[in-house]
Amino acid sequence: MTEIGSEELITIGVLARASGLTPSALRFYDDCGLLVPARVDGATGYRYYRESQCVRAVMIRQLRGIAVPLEVISEILAGDVEQAARLLDAHVLELRRQADEAAVVARRIKSTIGDEATWQTVLSAATLAAAIDQVRSAADRTGEIPVLAGVLIEASAGLLTLTATDRYRLSTRTMALSRPAADWSLVVDATDLASIGSWLREAEEVTVAPAAGALVLVAGDIEHRCRTIDDSFPDYRAMLAGLAPVRTRVLVIRDRLLDMTEGYDGTIIFSVEAAELILSRADGRTERLPVTLTGPGIDLAFAATTLSPAIRAALGPEIMLDIAAPDLPVLIRSATDGDLTTLVMPTAHPNSKGHKV
Repeated sequence: MTEIGSEELITIGVLARASGLTPSALRFYDDCGLLVPARVDGATGYRYYRESQCVRAVMIRQLRGIAVPLEVISEILAGDVEQAARLLDAHVLELRRQADEAAVVARRIKSTIGDEATWQTVLSAATLAAAIDQVRSAADRTGEIPVLAGVLIEASAGLLTLTATDRYRLSTRTMALSRPAADWSLVVDATDLASIGSWLREAEEVTVAPAAGALVLVAGDIEHRCRTIDDSFPDYRAMLAGLAPVRTRVLVIRDRLLDMTEGYDGTIIFSVEAAELILSRADGRTERLPVTLTGPGIDLAFAATTLSPAIRAALGPEIMLDIAAPDLPVLIRSATDGDLTTLVMPTAHPNSKGHKV
């Protein structure tokens, strides 16, 4: 044993046995600054502690035992008794909240254990909310074809896919499921889906399942039902598979392109050549945007009201436009997210020369 002042020092092994912490844990808490040795041997690197530090070591073990984060432990041990009490009370409340959530999840799982044919799927509520926002704007609002006023929702192979189209635009988004289930599909009223966005964004996980005439969504103790449309949705996969080969690919800054389309209801002329995209509007506004071009240049046109929602839904700072011809659907994708795909139909452009040589 050695001494500093009048207090005897103990080895790391003695402190480990007395506090219930392992030597490796004590070394870790030294590195974190929570329990610094009184002396470290310069030659061997061996750590020595004051006997009085055993009290602090035991407290650290107890706090870690109830999952108090390291940064909070540091504040608790700082010496302010009232602050320590507030922090401990807040942590206990958080533990109770987590326990309540765990109980809900446990009840949900127990209700489906052994039921291999369960239809319930589980996924991130925030992810589903974002997917609904991205896809539902492509649903038809005219009412001419009732099924197109809905969003096709399909659960299959551990994935949930949302698809909508108004014949001029098609958007489809795929998400991974936290808990896969049996395959199912139905068409859900797009207006009903729009009404649950704020609720989903406040939840963590949501259980989704088909029911008679409804899609049932459950998060915590709250259940929502969205109406379904009993009709056959178009075969969008065949449409995507039948797309003509891409001849021109344009990588462009998303926000600058969006700025030209937002709030405008006319036609926008696209002229792509070399490393530049020239955008022209009937109101006289023109923009020149730098692009990365693969393939020949091209002239084509879009209705701003059709193009704008597709650009707004795309994620990331850049988007890709895959173009086959001026009169064929253009595939729009986020450069950073391949889970969302949108088709936009160009509009007639009598002055367009099509692809450029």
